[in-house]
Amino acid sequence: MRVYFRYAIKETLSNLWRNRMMTIAAVLTVAVSLSLVGAALLLKQSAAQASAQWQQGTRVIVWMQPAASQSEISNIQGELANLPIVKKCVFFTQLQDYNEAKQLLNTAETQTLTVADMPTSFRCIPTVPANAFTVVSQFSNQPGVYRVTAPIQAIREMNHTIRVLQIVFLALAGVLLLSATVLILNTIRMAIFARRREVSVMKLVGATNWFIRIPFITEGFIQGLLGSGVAMLLVTALHIWYPLHNVFALSTSALWGTNAVVLIVGVVIGSVGSAIAIRRFLDV
Repeated sequence: MRVYFRYAIKETLSNLWRNRMMTIAAVLTVAVSLSLVGAALLLKQSAAQASAQWQQGTRVIVWMQPAASQSEISNIQGELANLPIVKKCVFFTQLQDYNEAKQLLNTAETQTLTVADMPTSFRCIPTVPANAFTVVSQFSNQPGVYRVTAPIQAIREMNHTIRVLQIVFLALAGVLLLSATVLILNTIRMAIFARRREVSVMKLVGATNWFIRIPFITEGFIQGLLGSGVAMLLVTALHIWYPLHNVFALSTSALWGTNAVVLIVGVVIGSVGSAIAIRRFLDV
């Protein structure tokens, strides 16, 4: 076993050096292809993170009538607290709403306002933006409620946009991964095709299929590993240098997850591709 292992390592390194131009071509193919796949995965995660942050900022405001009684306010507060589709609610008094109105409106408009004219309100964050529709319909006609407001049109447009972005980036990653697989397999097949006579000679002298196959699989593994390493560096550079907006900026853990996918895909495609490519030349 030790002799066979030593032979496999020696033969692999020898083949990599003897066919260094094809090795470089295979490594570059893996690197470029998987860099594009990694970039598409990063963009998809950025869109998902932007969606999550946007969802946290979506608010539904239940405006109470200025003359609403304390029991009506308490009833609405209790219903909102027991509603599972609402994450949390903050109650604003008439004075707080009056101070906010003074900041938002000009002086001429606020001169006619008094604290007694202002409604109290509940500022609520739904668990997901789509739940805002349910809150609006459920509380619009409740006793003591003046109006329920929510960015309905913005929620619809943003949900549609984010859904389209995630589908596009996922489809792009899938297409690029398929293209990368085809390019890598073709490059490996060309490298093995150039050495088909060597495989035939080994078969004729009695070498078993696995004895011939292992150095090629190890060679593909190393090519995939080197190509994945270069791709990981390129993806990391994209993550560091490309100026993404705060809501799209990804954490280091997301980068490591993407790089792990790139590494696994490169190694698997390199090893499996070599095993598939060598199989057709083993029938002598």
